Amino acid sequence: MTMKRRKTRGVPSVIRKAERALEIAVAKTIEDHRRNGDPIVIWRKGRVVSVPASRLQRRRGNIS
Repeated sequence: MTMKRRKTRGVPSVIRKAERALEIAVAKTIEDHRRNGDPIVIWRKGRVVSVPASRLQRRRGNIS
């Protein structure tokens, strides 16, 4: 017996909307930190790393 694979284009719209909302929220948060001079704390190579605001790149395009 074989199992059928799900096609990516069959992903429910609510999942796509949730992913897009998360992308927007993260972009806005990073922009706020960059503007205010606050560092962003991320997970990199198994460690917690603080990225200074001066190293945060401005996102191109529209956030909303």
